[in-house]
Amino acid sequence: MIRPVHFGFNAQTAVNNAFQVEGADTAAQEKAQMEFDNFVTLLRSNDIDVTVIDDSPEPHTPDSIFPNNWISFHSNGIICLYPMFAENRRQERKPAVIEQLKQKFNITDTIDFTGYEKDQLYLEGTGSMVLDRDHKIAYACLSPRTNKLVLDDFCKQMGYRPVLFTAVDYNAKDIYHTNVMMCVADRYVVVCLDSLPYHAEFQMMQETIGKTGKELVNISLEQMGQFAGNMLQVQNRSGEKLLVMSSQAYASLRPEQIEKLEGYNRILHAPLTTIETNGGGSARCMLAEIFL
Repeated sequence: MIRPVHFGFNAQTAVNNAFQVEGADTAAQEKAQMEFDNFVTLLRSNDIDVTVIDDSPEPHTPDSIFPNNWISFHSNGIICLYPMFAENRRQERKPAVIEQLKQKFNITDTIDFTGYEKDQLYLEGTGSMVLDRDHKIAYACLSPRTNKLVLDDFCKQMGYRPVLFTAVDYNAKDIYHTNVMMCVADRYVVVCLDSLPYHAEFQMMQETIGKTGKELVNISLEQMGQFAGNMLQVQNRSGEKLLVMSSQAYASLRPEQIEKLEGYNRILHAPLTTIETNGGGSARCMLAEIFL
């Protein structure tokens, strides 16, 4: 997790992130830092190993709080670096961050996809892709930030199978990142099937998830708009699985959905309103899960 130093509304990402709202909140950085610290405290109090790295003031990176878009970590010791749509987000790939991680974890190789930026082709990490690491499936909805060519390259190099589809929001606009409409856990998948406008893809997604043996937990478009799709299952030091989300996402869930999810694992949630409103991302976007 990257602790923000200059968090705020990013006009470069807002062009295709409908979840972002430009406000006149002059205290966005202070509020975001408080939300971040409280979130980290919640995770650590549940015995989750959290590596926090402070962002640097220069270069100015207003979205650094969402590191899962530029880096991913894999159990074979590989890290992947990704091509980013917004120019000011590319500066988040700071060598100092990777150096700090190398002091704690064993990194054996780096696969660098960032060369695609010169061709204006993007794949924003585990925002663009929701990975089923058990079955080596990369779910991805097409958008200006998720290109099929780059996705195919990732899948070829990392041994994944791409499952590509179209997903749209309430206003029929492309959903900018797959991880706002679905979450893959060990025994279940949370997904907003109503965001899939094409019947064939709707059926294909149901069948693909069904074949993995994971239970499908469907959420509505309205719940997706409150970041209910932006969840991440993590594991603490004692091996307990936990589902992490924002308090806004949790409040949007119906009692039977909560009961179903809690049948698999405990739920942890924290208020992230400032980060969600100004940044257009939520709990899952803030967590770059480490499998090294």
